[in-house]
Amino acid sequence: MISIRHLSKTFHNPDGSVVNVLKDVNCDIDKGEVISIIGPSGTGKSTLLRALNMLEPPTSGQILFDGQDITAKGYRLDALRRRMGMVFQSFNLFDHMTVIENIIYAPIRLLGISEADARAEAMTLLKKVGMSQKADVYPSSLSGGQKQRVAIARSLAMHPEVILFDEPTSALDPTMVGEVLSVIRQLASDGMTMLIVTHEMRFARDVSTRIFFMYDGIIYEDGSPEQIFEHPVHSVTKAFVNRIQKLVYEIGNDEFDQLDMHSGINAFCIKYNIADKASLAISIADEMIQNHMASVRPLTFRLTYTELTGETALDFMVEGLTESPFAPGKFPEDIRSKAKDIIQEPTTRGFRIKILI
Repeated sequence: MISIRHLSKTFHNPDGSVVNVLKDVNCDIDKGEVISIIGPSGTGKSTLLRALNMLEPPTSGQILFDGQDITAKGYRLDALRRRMGMVFQSFNLFDHMTVIENIIYAPIRLLGISEADARAEAMTLLKKVGMSQKADVYPSSLSGGQKQRVAIARSLAMHPEVILFDEPTSALDPTMVGEVLSVIRQLASDGMTMLIVTHEMRFARDVSTRIFFMYDGIIYEDGSPEQIFEHPVHSVTKAFVNRIQKLVYEIGNDEFDQLDMHSGINAFCIKYNIADKASLAISIADEMIQNHMASVRPLTFRLTYTELTGETALDFMVEGLTESPFAPGKFPEDIRSKAKDIIQEPTTRGFRIKILI
């Protein structure tokens, strides 16, 4: 469906320096594929997506869409964009139009559909994304997640053959991410061809048929979700997909700022979309630090979240300790009853207790 050949994109800065964002990108995309594009910031993910829609015309190379070179002089870009929709991270809705007016504007103007037919289809699409009850309100009254679902419906109204998603959840509050991802999952199950730039690793693994890992301006690794996430070829890919986010506190004595720790745990859990675990994490941290491990302080407390697996853990590390502070079979029951698992192990620095929640 889409063939990319030797695609490059160069930007010239005002100071005369040159930045090569894309470097000889090559790939083929088949109809019905769902491809997630992942990788560190600044590696060309969004630029590749924008080049596919000719919002960032490439410096060199070719993009063939159904055999036609869309980079060729004279190719009608308006025709391309009717077939290849795009959903941006910033929604880009018209604030002076109601939700349904946003959706019917392009089909009426560009496809020649009657207003009655356009409205009927718009209501069907709004129902598909769970927004039919908001048809007559203005975007200013919607949450970020609701705006993004309207933006998806607006793209679908043009009957695209491909939809490009440029980090569709990055501008959202973490509590709203799930509602947008569920709509994209439904589109995937319907067979829509999609390319999705995303930082949501678990979503990318679950919804995609292929993964592009981009690094230094090229598609560094291309494979199935199983290959990329479980058996990556390159070490840089492995390091990226196994990212572990962490929050660290050094607990020396009773003077540590407990309220600051509570605030930090709450913020951490909201940021990584695990807000439902915040109160449990705070409860276990307080019990362990103030009561059960008060006699072995100073200690290092870490709250960790593994993006790929979704594992959330509380680590309590005591340097110089050679064995568990708890007798065999005597781990505090109030903690054990709240945990999925408890791991006690010596390390090169001391002894660690890891509590999975």
